[in-house]
Amino acid sequence: MVNFPILRPRRLRNNKLIRDLVAETSISEKDLVLPIFIKEDIITPEKIESMPGVLRYPPDDSLIKYVEESYSNGIRYFILFGVPKYKDDIASSAYDKNGIIQKSVRLLKETFDDKIIVITDECTDEYTSHGHCGIVKSIKNSYYVDNDESLKIHAKIALSQAEAGSDVIAPSSMMDGVVGAIRKELDNAGFQNTLIMSYSAKYASTFYSPFREAAYSKPAFGDRKSYQMDPRNSEEAIKEVALDIEEGADIIMVKPAHTYLDVISLVKNSFPEYPLAAYHVSGEYSMIKAAALNGWIDERIAVLEITTAIKRAGANLILTYYANEIAKWLKEEMPF
Repeated sequence: MVNFPILRPRRLRNNKLIRDLVAETSISEKDLVLPIFIKEDIITPEKIESMPGVLRYPPDDSLIKYVEESYSNGIRYFILFGVPKYKDDIASSAYDKNGIIQKSVRLLKETFDDKIIVITDECTDEYTSHGHCGIVKSIKNSYYVDNDESLKIHAKIALSQAEAGSDVIAPSSMMDGVVGAIRKELDNAGFQNTLIMSYSAKYASTFYSPFREAAYSKPAFGDRKSYQMDPRNSEEAIKEVALDIEEGADIIMVKPAHTYLDVISLVKNSFPEYPLAAYHVSGEYSMIKAAALNGWIDERIAVLEITTAIKRAGANLILTYYANEIAKWLKEEMPF
């Protein structure tokens, strides 16, 4: 029997160089995806009150400049959210060939070509008068989202985004079968190489509230608990992810990230061969920002610690409004 010496872990934490030498987790700007809000009918970037430091951009030179600045920081991946000037019950502006996202994708791809990856959020909530993630119908004064009718619209939106040049379609509706419907539509139209990054385990979270202000996407009635996941469930995430993979998802996602580290870990351990994205959402961003603005925490250390935790839990990609700041901070000495 071999007798091992007693381990003294503190020796491995003795100084910064040793801690860096044995660190188990590292983050890079290559892990980061930057969300961008793009709005029609504005001529200069707009502040978002609930998300200090985040702006809505018009689809013009100011958007190009912002992406150029982000590119210079090392950011290569961008996910676009549209704020249209026109809304109706069937989200027609979401699949308009000259819609806000379609125009923005063409602008970015014409400017940057293959130097960046453009991801487009695919949903109806920003584009419908009712703010839900599908087609709403009523029975005896009771409203519900019709899953199968919604799939037709989502497939149509996805195709219009692919035609505009989107590299990755990111369906966020949590409709049953949406990945399969989109994959079939894309393949039939010759877009077999367009990826799908599915919001596979998207929870019905209060932490989306600032986003709903930013994108003007708050439901006009009811909530989204009938189609987004119950925060009390984790094993259910495995079922949702498995279904999306079976239907053709290339990248899977857990959302939110910071408050669902256990789910990130569970999904990664269950599907280790699939790229896993995690979305550090608007409310998570705004909580950190508010605490930092009040002097209660060190923003840099807090953001790097949380981002490291998300990566440590198993995320390969991290969607974060802090992407540019993180990329800059990574050029400095890590604070741990």
